Amino acid sequence: MPGLLTLLLLPLSWLYAGVAAVRNWLYDTGRWASTSAEVPLIGVGNLRVGGTGKTPHVAWVIEQLLAAGHKPAILSRGYGRRTRGFRVATSTDTAATIGDEPWQHFRAFAQQVPVVVDEDRRHGLAEMRRQLPGLTAVVLDDAYQHRRVRPNLNILLTEQARPFWADYVLPAGRLRESRLGARRADVVIITKCPPEWPAHEQQAAAARVQQYTRPGVPVLFSTYRYGEPTAVFPAEAALGGVEPLQPVVLLTGIAQPEPLLSELRRRGYSVLAHHRFADHHAFSAGELQDLAAALPPGAAIITTEKDAARLREPALRTTVASLPLFYVPIRVAFLADGAQRLQAMLAPPQLTPRVVA
Repeated sequence: MPGLLTLLLLPLSWLYAGVAAVRNWLYDTGRWASTSAEVPLIGVGNLRVGGTGKTPHVAWVIEQLLAAGHKPAILSRGYGRRTRGFRVATSTDTAATIGDEPWQHFRAFAQQVPVVVDEDRRHGLAEMRRQLPGLTAVVLDDAYQHRRVRPNLNILLTEQARPFWADYVLPAGRLRESRLGARRADVVIITKCPPEWPAHEQQAAAARVQQYTRPGVPVLFSTYRYGEPTAVFPAEAALGGVEPLQPVVLLTGIAQPEPLLSELRRRGYSVLAHHRFADHHAFSAGELQDLAAALPPGAAIITTEKDAARLREPALRTTVASLPLFYVPIRVAFLADGAQRLQAMLAPPQLTPRVVA
């Protein structure tokens, strides 16, 4: 049952949803142009603002494409960057110049996968065709609402704890468009599921999703596997490791830090405090110095892999390198046969390239 504030904001949500619906209708009917590309395009996005796990799922898709012999690239708008226009990531870039998520991908895949940012994906694809010949696939990061580009495979993510079917359009809820936007999905992944989520609950969730999707669209389920805490600047600090039962302070600037907090507690860490900032927060040296001053003796600071990308900013390097600061890597794993089913969707002929319109 929606709360009072949600009910009061619903008229504004209907207006927002109406504008989005008209925009989608213009694209769906061909009145506004939507183009494809000469190489397969895989879109990974969501209906909700933030927190569904796009970054690790994009990484999973890239890993599968590499394993299949593709030469893939990632195209993102570069949310939160201080630059504009088309930009191919290089070793001189930072989270400030290309965005924290693209920088995380660049570090993860080094020179193996080009990472490109452009707020206009159509322009970005045209420039990639000109400047990056030989690509065989492009993964569009967070482009579900970017209708000017038409993916060959549209992957929609929704978080298990905050599914789109139980949410409302902004400002009453967190949806960017109505739940009916799920009809554009070719596959829906319910993310951040408990590893042992009962089959009957998965079936019930899938049935809720399928109320909004096209008939036959598969619903898959993924979870997170957390790695061991890793020093943000391992070459500059002899930090050792973080042992279970050791007191830690959690530092986050992401939309949904609760899964990591739960994982730390599950592992037996004593979480003394959680310094929580808004998603994509640009940390300052002063904030980190205040955190260091209040840090109890023997305690370590734990952050996320995404936050670590911003904490490696050159202006923060001296401060960060002196802190017992670790990030926890995450990887996506699928429940049941989800990985095999998605791998099949990433293989020809499902991803047959289309001619540019």
